[in-house]
Amino acid sequence: MEANNNNNKNTETIKFLCSYGGKILPRYTDGALRYAGGLTRVLAVDRSISFTELMVKLGEFCGSSVNLRCQLPTGDLETLISITSDEDLANVIEEYDRASSSSMNNRPLKIRAVLSPPKSLKQISPPQTPPESWRNSPSYRFAPRTKSPPAGFSVGGRNCYRKTYPYSCQVKK
Repeated sequence: MEANNNNNKNTETIKFLCSYGGKILPRYTDGALRYAGGLTRVLAVDRSISFTELMVKLGEFCGSSVNLRCQLPTGDLETLISITSDEDLANVIEEYDRASSSSMNNRPLKIRAVLSPPKSLKQISPPQTPPESWRNSPSYRFAPRTKSPPAGFSVGGRNCYRKTYPYSCQVKK
């Protein structure tokens, strides 16, 4: 009875092997991609979880919102599948179920997931002009933007051949 109950529990949950905070890099020896650095943790969720619910759990798991990409059971890190909907999630689960049923040990495989911070789609807008009340306030200071000198040149005047240049000059001999 216990074995049957345990087997039932395995079919109700799926496990994600989640890697985050690192980078995908080529291995020095053969060039195959590997995940380096960061953390890798296992997350067990109910098989009927929706994509939205999974993303909330993954956000809590990592401490911030993330993008989810999964490795196919027979694939490598070169072919990560972006999961962006319930349909994508169902397809990946189906692929892992198919691979698990054909494996020799007949145990469910963990879904390999790579989590990354989302790329912001928002453009950074220029700072707005401060309100009139701030500009008249004695605590408000406005520092005009100045141009920086080219790299390698110091700021300030220098006297080269009795002429004053805004930046240092180099004398060729």
